[in-house]
Amino acid sequence: MKILVTGAKGFVGRNLVSQLKNIRDGKARNYPFSGEDITVFEYDVNNTADELELYCEQADFVFNLAGVNRPKDQAEFMQGNFGFASTLLEMLKKHQNTCPVMLASSIQATLIGRYGQSDYGKSKLAGEELFFGYAEETGAKVLVYRFPNLFGKWCRPNYNSVVATFCNNIAHDLPIQVNDRSTELELLYIDDLVEEMIAALSGHEHHCEFDGVGAVLKEDGRYCVVPATHKVTLGEIADLLYAFAAQPSTLVVPEIPSGSFAKKLYSTYLSYLPKEKVAFPLKMNVDERGSFTELLHTEKCGQVSVNISKPGITKGQHWHHTKWEFFMVVSGHGLIQQRKVDTNEVIEFEVSGERIEAVHMLPGYTHNIINLSDTENLVTVMWANETFDPNRPDTFFEPVK
Repeated sequence: MKILVTGAKGFVGRNLVSQLKNIRDGKARNYPFSGEDITVFEYDVNNTADELELYCEQADFVFNLAGVNRPKDQAEFMQGNFGFASTLLEMLKKHQNTCPVMLASSIQATLIGRYGQSDYGKSKLAGEELFFGYAEETGAKVLVYRFPNLFGKWCRPNYNSVVATFCNNIAHDLPIQVNDRSTELELLYIDDLVEEMIAALSGHEHHCEFDGVGAVLKEDGRYCVVPATHKVTLGEIADLLYAFAAQPSTLVVPEIPSGSFAKKLYSTYLSYLPKEKVAFPLKMNVDERGSFTELLHTEKCGQVSVNISKPGITKGQHWHHTKWEFFMVVSGHGLIQQRKVDTNEVIEFEVSGERIEAVHMLPGYTHNIINLSDTENLVTVMWANETFDPNRPDTFFEPVK
């Protein structure tokens, strides 16, 4: 399959091309055509007209992502969006290539509400009608997508994405401007968009009609749509980003459920971190026995820590009412002992980094961990079901034996 991507160096183009290459190279094995013979023609402003003509002659599918977003002159909208689309379709017709063609349009093409006087929207609408006319004339399959606001890695800040600007500024300790926290945006994550584009290659695109600016899924709809969008206020975006930025000091990882906006925004934010923030120090509590370091806190699922015990050292010797933990020895050789409080009932577990396992620290059992080695440190990853609260530690000293 030969795939032409116009606007290949732009935000969407870069992400789409990189995933197409992963599929081509067999690195993205979850696609049915992974590892197949795929050629990606990358066309952008630095390519020649001759190259575009060659690509149009050979392409089996065209993603037209090229366009103008921030011209110096408003007239450039029509030239860059409608004009290039016209050139592209004329070259396809010249070579009688009726392969499927996808158009990246914009929700602004509805010309509704605040988009009513948008020159950008008018140029996109003209491009849409050009594509629909091309489909009627040639019989080619045309897929017209009206994208809302996009976000994700590699999106250019201070250009046309408020999320990119917020991520970049907060990551670099620069101010952001939020005029109205209640302003709601419809946002589309780049990975969701790319998944839809790849689905379109095999004829599994989603169709819709528009009710105002809202897309309504419909099998025989005139337009195409990426169904996985998120409606979020500017205030919510700012609050989440400031929480992400504070993570190195709080250690708190906010809730990031699968498919959630928060999960996608966190990944986006991290892609803007400067080198000096990629790594950050953790507070190690060090004494003659070794060290204890808290790694991560979660809002609802406790905390993760790492404990290092020097040779021959015993740690723990305490119990909890409600708190419980997993001890996972990842290096060294040790013994975990637990005794039910007010009894002589002791249970023991010999543990080793050679055979990693998780051991429950049971509520109501005093417990310890002993380094059995004379020369090697014992390294234990510990998960507790709640973050440590110094005002309510739920930790009571009592030797196991």
